[in-house]
Amino acid sequence: MRELPTDLPADLVPLSWLVGVWEGTGVLDYEAAGTHFSGEFAHRVSFSHDGGDYLNYTAGAWLLDGEERRPLVAEMGYWRLSRAAADTDAGPGLLPAVATGAARTVDDVEALRNDDGGFDIEVSLVHADGVSELYLGQVRGPRIDIATDAVVRTASAKTYAAATRMYGLVENHLLWAWDIAALGGELASHASARLARVE
Repeated sequence: MRELPTDLPADLVPLSWLVGVWEGTGVLDYEAAGTHFSGEFAHRVSFSHDGGDYLNYTAGAWLLDGEERRPLVAEMGYWRLSRAAADTDAGPGLLPAVATGAARTVDDVEALRNDDGGFDIEVSLVHADGVSELYLGQVRGPRIDIATDAVVRTASAKTYAAATRMYGLVENHLLWAWDIAALGGELASHASARLARVE
């Protein structure tokens, strides 16, 4: 059984089961622009915290082609509970908080619980290939469901319009599935993986 970290800010308690480094393999299966993309890939995901009210996220995946590993995606971002910014929060930019106050408590977080019994979350991700995503969704126990609210891409990035992701903790493994609408294709199953905690 995994021990949950005890040094997390109260806002991160609903996401605490994610903290750590996870590695494993998955399967890619997507059809778009007249091409069927498929194969097995290696995946490494890290969720960490630095004392803020968010989790730091990094991930990379490599297509397994015999002995060769070909890079597929590198992404980084931040996961946090959705709540209105207060005067005690820093930002935007380097602006400090304009008020001081006691640290947020478990009761403050409990007040954020939604009608489904979970907590609304916001996930901001940036991919190395020029795509940025803002996901909205919820964490409910050891399961997370998120969908893109906005996708921004550079002029040089490939067409990518929308996505959904699901994460779940099953028998101490992180399972996830990622559906995308890319290269002119409709939103459809894209990839899934099973990861084990390594750190």
